[in-house]
Amino acid sequence: MRNTEKSAASDKGRVLVLGGTGKTGRRVAAGLKAKGIPIRVGSRSASPPFDWNKDASWDACLHDVEAVYITYAPDLAIPGATDAIQAFVERARQKGVQRLVLLSGRGESEAQACEGIVQESGLEWTIIRASWFFQNFSESAFVDMVHAGQITLPAGETPEPFVDVDDIAEVAIAAFSEPGHAGEVYEVTGPRPMTFAEVADELSKATGRTIQFVQVPHDLFVQEARAAGAPKDVVWMLGYLFSTVLDGRNAHLADGIQRALGRAPRDFADYAREVAGTETWRNAG
Repeated sequence: MRNTEKSAASDKGRVLVLGGTGKTGRRVAAGLKAKGIPIRVGSRSASPPFDWNKDASWDACLHDVEAVYITYAPDLAIPGATDAIQAFVERARQKGVQRLVLLSGRGESEAQACEGIVQESGLEWTIIRASWFFQNFSESAFVDMVHAGQITLPAGETPEPFVDVDDIAEVAIAAFSEPGHAGEVYEVTGPRPMTFAEVADELSKATGRTIQFVQVPHDLFVQEARAAGAPKDVVWMLGYLFSTVLDGRNAHLADGIQRALGRAPRDFADYAREVAGTETWRNAG
């Protein structure tokens, strides 16, 4: 049963955007501001600061807030995430928040447990369930691999329907600014499943350089990430994603973007061409 929904006009209260300086959060914040919707950025560097590990910081961030965009870094699958989401959702309800939009993970049982917490909160809710982002190759861990011309990952031949972060953000913005999205679970993907070798081929076409995919053993990849100084939780997350989520369970397409936005999702080739026209990959060589 869908939650009772207010009109779009009455949804224009302040939105707390958690992870408001991250890949999806900064896009959601910018899009809401462009629509004239007041926001508060939730991050450790903001004022007031927000820290998932310091619940004493939550009240100031939730003051005079009507809705919250919830992202949990580095991933909802991290041990302890479920407890943190449970505590935060309860605090948000106590502080008068009326709507929650959760960025969740495809094929992650821990993420689905967090979805259940949001869905059972008594508040209006929308779930956006996503997995691998296009922008991992331009704004995150894999950009250095693009620069080096070798995407060295323990990915095998399993296809993944990578999704554009801009599409994810647009779904979230719609959920906060339009009627019709409460009580919806939007599972979002790009328009086609791609192996990492196919990703490397598209990156080669876009950049005019040879970028190869090189399969590496899972344990060696995790060891090298640890040796490179990656934070412990990031090392754990990478190991989890490549050993569990990238096993074929997410290889199918979903229609969340089409249902939420009434259009097709953006293709990886279009993203790659756009980024190739910026400075992001130009220092590669």
